[in-house]
Amino acid sequence: MPLPAIRVENLGKRYRLGATHSHTLGEFVSAAAGRLLGRRIGHIATPKLPDNASKQVDEDGNFWALKDVSFDVQPGEVVGIIGRNGAGKSTLLKILSNIVSPSTGRVTIHGRVASLVEVGTGFHPELTGSENIYLNGAILGMTKAEIRRKFDEIVAFSEIDHFINTPVKRYSSGMYVRLAFAVAAHLDPEILIVDEVLAVGDIAFQRKCLGKLGDVAHQGRTVLFVSHNMPVIRAMCTTAACLENGSLTHTGTCDTVLDTYLLATSTQTSCAADIDCTQIACADPAFALRRITILQQGAPTTHVSASLPLDICLSYTVLHTTIGLHVYIQLYDTDDTLLFESLHNGSYADVPTVPRGTYSSRVRIPADLLSPRRYELRILASIHNARSLLPSPIRVRLDVSPGGNANRAYPGYLTAGKLSPLLEWETTLAIPDSPAPYL
Repeated sequence: MPLPAIRVENLGKRYRLGATHSHTLGEFVSAAAGRLLGRRIGHIATPKLPDNASKQVDEDGNFWALKDVSFDVQPGEVVGIIGRNGAGKSTLLKILSNIVSPSTGRVTIHGRVASLVEVGTGFHPELTGSENIYLNGAILGMTKAEIRRKFDEIVAFSEIDHFINTPVKRYSSGMYVRLAFAVAAHLDPEILIVDEVLAVGDIAFQRKCLGKLGDVAHQGRTVLFVSHNMPVIRAMCTTAACLENGSLTHTGTCDTVLDTYLLATSTQTSCAADIDCTQIACADPAFALRRITILQQGAPTTHVSASLPLDICLSYTVLHTTIGLHVYIQLYDTDDTLLFESLHNGSYADVPTVPRGTYSSRVRIPADLLSPRRYELRILASIHNARSLLPSPIRVRLDVSPGGNANRAYPGYLTAGKLSPLLEWETTLAIPDSPAPYL
């Protein structure tokens, strides 16, 4: 069995809260002068930690950004690293990239590593973009001939050829990212480590980078990718690992880990099929939401069949005649992608005037539209181009199971996609007497 490309064993990273370390000669001299003069030069005040990070502080006042993290990454594996802000994702990648040293445990890496963890990491500000390409290649252990062979391709990908002979200290953050990613992705590393820094670039370049990452992954190289973009993680990665409060909570297939993580973070989502909203929604001068009921075959449920229609029933009171008031629903998948939106009066020719009174609205999601998976239904109300009538959407989790109509000929096959409408097809036999094809 081949050796893992990356092996992490009992990894921990500890920081002393309120303390700084002198990394350069200037910082060391300033700190020493401050001690002689009785001043605390370079001291950083101890930050107020969020509630969910308090468990990372030990009794000695040490903050553990990572604690007892262990996992293996096999050669050619594409691993997505997910977790909330402050979970330890960037700290982990910095250790793997040899930017910072671990406090406990060890990391074993087999292969040449290229990393894009912080904007401009490894770039010398006084050198030009061209010189930094050669510098980064040399750091990766490549020969000058290898770098020269890739040079034009790197410059073309970065799209900053007019500035390639300009010192990078004059680059914008977007130009830094363009060149840094181009270098990291084109110098043929066995292991590529990428943090969320791609978010600095424009949308077109982000898409270009993600396409390049896909090409790198298909070439059999190992990729570690940190992102908060769940659809991108799901599309690119084969496996995933989730960090929480500096600890590794679960690893496994990408879909399993992402679904578990997204469910755990959806703290505002209700599983109830019949919700009394009088205690949930804050009163508005024009509107009061009273009840939400999810029905299938006349019974309240949030565990529904894909082959049966689904009704969402809303009860609300309009407190005075209002122009442009509407209630509506939105359906999201677990990646927080909006699939569709429907307004209760969206088909009106003119902006409607809603008189005072108590109303009941019902909207039907047709049978054979939703794929078997988990969704989030959001109920909203607003006055058009004026304000929202609810402090936040009411969220309801829907679990859709396979139905009896779709894929009857192939019962073991689940249609790909978030929606799976049973569309009407027409097939005719064009040439009845055609000979049998060769098998």
